[in-house]
Amino acid sequence: MVELLIPLHGIGGRGDLPVPLWLAIYSAGAAVAVSFFALAAFWSRPRFEVTAGKSLRRLTRVVDNRLTRSVLKLAGLAALALMLGAAWFGSSSPALNPAPTWLYVWIWVGIIPLSLLCGPIWRLANPFRTIAGLVHRTSYRKLPDGIAYWPAVAGLAGFLWLELAYPEGSEPLVVAIFVTGYALANVAAGIVYGPAWFRIGDSFEVYAEVLARLSPLGRRADGQLVLRNPLAGLATIPQEPAIVGLLCLLLGSTAFDGISRWSAWTQLTGDLSRTQHIVVHTLGLITSVAIVSVLFVLAARTTGVARVRPGAVGRAGLPGAFVHSLVPIAIGYAVAHYFSFAMFQGQEGVLLATDPFGRGWDLLGIGGTRIDYAFLGTGVIAGVQIGAIVLGHVLGVVSAHDRAAELFRRRQLRRAQYPMLAAMVAFTAGGIALVTAS
Repeated sequence: MVELLIPLHGIGGRGDLPVPLWLAIYSAGAAVAVSFFALAAFWSRPRFEVTAGKSLRRLTRVVDNRLTRSVLKLAGLAALALMLGAAWFGSSSPALNPAPTWLYVWIWVGIIPLSLLCGPIWRLANPFRTIAGLVHRTSYRKLPDGIAYWPAVAGLAGFLWLELAYPEGSEPLVVAIFVTGYALANVAAGIVYGPAWFRIGDSFEVYAEVLARLSPLGRRADGQLVLRNPLAGLATIPQEPAIVGLLCLLLGSTAFDGISRWSAWTQLTGDLSRTQHIVVHTLGLITSVAIVSVLFVLAARTTGVARVRPGAVGRAGLPGAFVHSLVPIAIGYAVAHYFSFAMFQGQEGVLLATDPFGRGWDLLGIGGTRIDYAFLGTGVIAGVQIGAIVLGHVLGVVSAHDRAAELFRRRQLRRAQYPMLAAMVAFTAGGIALVTAS
């Protein structure tokens, strides 16, 4: 995280694992490898082709009810207005203004459990979509050819740069400028291109929709909500080059976030000037994303040494065919890196909300309360971190194997997946090293 969040992001004593680091890495890598060979032995046909599940008619009626949708839209508008109000007119100190915590914790981190539990709910509450919809037009301009999802990738890259490379990213004024600029750009695009813009151009909605594919709640083609196998929903992620870029960006940025917490990194960069800080951290972020991208794309394309069934892959090729397997890995990385941060700094979002504009108010009656750092021990946090990474990679292996069973003939199935297995083991070991090294 950025300046305000450095002392609170991650956990103190990441090296204080309940087991030795080498044992944690070997055990996690072995778990991923064993799961792969078990799948190769007993799973030879794709099982996630059919996404239909148990129909949830009552829930569909509730969710699609006009009152429910109005409440969600109003909640989204109120949250945006409150954040902008606090950012523009509240205290100039990040320690006293809730807007940075609301953006970097409640929204950026909270979007993960929200999407996993509630499915594609973000689009219903998206305030930018709501504001753009207030401007009624009889027709909209057609989206440019080949633009699919790339605006969302660009917007997400800007947000992550602000979070990880810009030293004043936690300043309320910076948050105010970013959120205002982001809102204006998306509302304007939504007015010009219509609702279709938010599906491919709004970074937070696209990110939430990708996460929601792993939710047990989904919709059939007829709009009916269903309770489904989450991995079946995951298999429906669009096989687009930009989605590959989006997920590699997420993985690479999270990896750099872990690297930037290392004492070796902070010692090397602690005395840099502001300009040097921006340059070095920007290059570090780009390098981390590039390494993850090359590793994944190379593994996916090397998998293609085996003959793929005719017509089985889309225009994104084999990286697009396997990109859905990165979603649980990205979630595992995010949980590992942000869990303790959300548990502790998330409390600050509530404590500061009692006086959002720095006027000496105590709206919630909790003035003087402090963050409780004692309710989670380092052992619990380390267990969640390692468990999230291992579970994310195991689910990634399962998803990749199921897709491989669809792409390759049975006699080629195991051999074709060795490059992807190697990449998964590397991601697992690297992820655990990142969250445990000090």
